[in-house]
Amino acid sequence: MSIPLHAGTENCVGPEKGEITPAFEKQSDELVSRYPVSKRSAVLPLLHLWQETFGYIGPRGVEWIAKKLSLQEIQVLELVTFYPWFRQKPYGKFHFRVCRTLPCALGGAGKTFAALQKLMNLKSDGHEGAMVSEDGRFSLEYSECLASCGTAPVVLRNDEFYEKVDEKRASDLVTGCR
Repeated sequence: MSIPLHAGTENCVGPEKGEITPAFEKQSDELVSRYPVSKRSAVLPLLHLWQETFGYIGPRGVEWIAKKLSLQEIQVLELVTFYPWFRQKPYGKFHFRVCRTLPCALGGAGKTFAALQKLMNLKSDGHEGAMVSEDGRFSLEYSECLASCGTAPVVLRNDEFYEKVDEKRASDLVTGCR
């Protein structure tokens, strides 16, 4: 692929090293078969399947999906970079998203984010995408609205939703990661 999605994938395992199983191939074929008029319509379901299976969508994922659907790689890459829920690099086992829109910001999301960042020993400022701990256990990023403005600040830990997360509750959330 001529356009790297993210530097640093050379140390990854899984699809970036060529490990696509027959079971994955079968699942993807089943998804594509649901769109007999236009295979292109299967691009988002395949992106979700890839991410659910491998944890993120690296250059190999973009290339593989484009080839599977007879698309140009840029047609897949534009979706990966447009939708913020698609990951372009490996995240931690426990991935935290902190809402940063106005109600959450006014409710203390900055303090919640800073507390989580300190608890996870992360060094970046968080405005350039997800930060990942050195051991790969945690990742943290800001998110756009998580649709619970009346209970700000809101945090999403993997697929679990938490409301009114202050610094104490942030500590409990990190401690609860096993």
